Amino acid sequence: MAVFTITPETFGMVFYDTAQILNVIEPLADQLGFGSDESITLHINETTPLGRITVASSDPIVLHIEGGAFEDPRRPRNFGPTQTVDSLGRALLRVIDRRSGGFADAPPDSELTFAQTAAWDAYVMGRIERLGHKAQKQRRVYNFRNRHGFSDVADNAFNALWNAESLTWSQLAALSEGATA
Repeated sequence: MAVFTITPETFGMVFYDTAQILNVIEPLADQLGFGSDESITLHINETTPLGRITVASSDPIVLHIEGGAFEDPRRPRNFGPTQTVDSLGRALLRVIDRRSGGFADAPPDSELTFAQTAAWDAYVMGRIERLGHKAQKQRRVYNFRNRHGFSDVADNAFNALWNAESLTWSQLAALSEGATA
């Protein structure tokens, strides 16, 4: 099991608990294949309701997380296990993809286009769903269509990404680019 460090250790602005977070993220990390030799640090900024996660480092893994990424949308300031799996799963699978070698030519996250981000989200969330987690497929379809167009070509590209077991960056980028053609 991966070794997690979470800061802050206690929360004052949101109703999160470190043990509660670990109960969700430790099994997820195991499912994704992270072993006991892996150190994963989560810096949670509880002062913002936004939901962005930034990968500060891939080795060791250091993630900067805006508090809203772990928030239950129906209960503001409360921990949401489903949202945590969604947000953290996307970030960790991107780290795995980048480490795989097949994504060596992928631009840094800060340089990804909205279309590339939507395509990569479709790819990782399809894998999250196959692990048995809720993945909000329709939400991902809508986001993909907004970035690639509302067409059969875009829908076919989305389905190829969603159902893919293993892609390289060039394959993912080609599906994204082809969807907008």
